Order: sequence, then structure tokens, then C-alpha cells
Amino acid sequence: MRIDAIERSIPAIAELEYARSSGPGGQNVNKVETKVRARIDLGRVEGLSEAERARAKATLAGRLDSDGRLYVAVDLERSRSANESSAIDRLVELVVKAARIPKRRVATKPTRASKERRLASKRSRSATKGGRSSPNRDE
Repeated sequence: MRIDAIERSIPAIAELEYARSSGPGGQNVNKVETKVRARIDLGRVEGLSEAERARAKATLAGRLDSDGRLYVAVDLERSRSANESSAIDRLVELVVKAARIPKRRVATKPTRASKERRLASKRSRSATKGGRSSPNRDE
């Protein structure tokens, strides 16, 4: 995976759409379209191998629209340009993170000290609970 190629290609292929943001903001919210909706076709992203592209599509399946394009909406800032750059950054981050192969987990056994701590904790808890019973329990 070539991250620099991905970072260069996503802004070039991104389809940007603007809308009015929700929430507080007074007159600015009512007249300025600062919300940015960005979409990219994962098939056109450069720097990904076919295996990485397939992994990204599978991982991001919940974020794909009906045409199979990755969708992101940003309306955090009050300026269109800030939201635009934030949307592009988010698209790059999502693609890079989804395409990366996760590290294989190496199974390990608990250490002797951790086993002893666990058993000591269980004995302590048992003694605490045992002390709550009534003294005439034997009868």
C-alpha cells in the first residue's frame, strides 16, 4: 500500500457536495452551505492492490452508498474549506485503516504472578463475603 499515492488520488477523485449545516449558528447557518458530503469510488483509488481494495470494501461496507462509493459527511466547522479538508482527511484515514492487514495475535499464557494475584483476590473476596453471614449459621 502506498499511502502517498492514496493521499494524492483521493482529493482528485472525490465528489464533493455542499448543504446547509444543522445546529446553532444563527443567520450563518440559514444562508451558507458549509456542510460537505464527500464520496469516492474505491475502485479508482490509486496505491491499493486488489487484495487491499477488497479488504477495504469489506471493512467499509456499512459506509458505502448504493453505488458502492465511500461516503463521508462533515459539518463540524463553520467554514466550507475547513469541512472540505476534514472530509478529505477522513476519507484518506478510512481507506488507509481499512486496507491495512491487521497484526496476527500471538496467544500467550498468563504469568505465574498474575495467576497468584487472581487467586489472592478470590480468597480475599471470599473472606469478605464469608464475614457477612450470620454467626449462628451452624445451628
